[in-house]
Amino acid sequence: MNGKKKLTVALLSGGVSSERDVSLKGGNQIFQSLDREKYHVIRYDPKTDLKRLVADAHHIDIAFINLHGVFGEDGTIQGFLDLLGIPYQGSGVAGSAIAMNKLISKRLYIQSGLPVPPFNLLERNGGDLSDAFEKEPVPPLVVKPVLGGSSVGVSIVRSMDLFKKAVESAFKHDDTVLIENYIEGIEITVAVIGNAELEALPVIEIIPDKTRTFFDYDAKYTAGITQEICPARIDPELTRKAQAYAKSAHRALLCKGYSRTDMILRDKEIYVLETNTLPGMTQTSLLPLAAKTAGISFSRLLDRLIGLGLESGRSKSPLTRLYA
Repeated sequence: MNGKKKLTVALLSGGVSSERDVSLKGGNQIFQSLDREKYHVIRYDPKTDLKRLVADAHHIDIAFINLHGVFGEDGTIQGFLDLLGIPYQGSGVAGSAIAMNKLISKRLYIQSGLPVPPFNLLERNGGDLSDAFEKEPVPPLVVKPVLGGSSVGVSIVRSMDLFKKAVESAFKHDDTVLIENYIEGIEITVAVIGNAELEALPVIEIIPDKTRTFFDYDAKYTAGITQEICPARIDPELTRKAQAYAKSAHRALLCKGYSRTDMILRDKEIYVLETNTLPGMTQTSLLPLAAKTAGISFSRLLDRLIGLGLESGRSKSPLTRLYA
């Protein structure tokens, strides 16, 4: 680093959510790829190491969060780091919590003029399913928990015989469930990077294996199951539209640093599905693929995200002095 002091990076992965394993895998790849000429890297697993993180807070320059699901993407760990005065890459408490909540996200998408699939809401203990809709929903439908990531608890329902089972599966992960109209089309995703100024990366086209009904958890994280084409095989006008939608979604949800927004393309129309504030960082993940297509190596991508985290201007908390 030309004589400059190395930054001490606290790499957070693991955690306690259902996505712990993929978080650890991504953490391993980040750990291997961070430039040791620039960074001194210390690993922490929030499941076991929070006390150690508190004790070390005074000499940590920045945290790199690679956590997924609750207590990772939902603003919880972000608030904890804010209390400790440790900067971190990605969105803050508000943006993380908003993006994690699919219902609030949809309402903000709509307010920002972004098209979304029609949807209904179910609450646990909200009465009989037949009482939840003015008209019985017509399949195909997408049933998903309001909170969660990596398609955990998500089902595609093509027959009402399977609807109740899908709802029960989603309720295992949250007390509120979204019922979306399923839109048959081309799955695409767009990552954006930046704070005040946003750069949209190349659009990725996602083609799940024929044995999969959609881009589910296994399709996301098992090598070879899904074909990912970058740049996507869509015309320039649709590419620009998808990238503009990703930027609008990022801003609508108060995201920072980076995000990745999933969409469906059908008949020249693009529908926004959800936004991920901590995109996966495994060998099969989409953000590194989009960055590579844009000429950004994985190591440089990490550098950039760390730089954006430091740039965001989160100040040192007075609590940090208590542990110095």
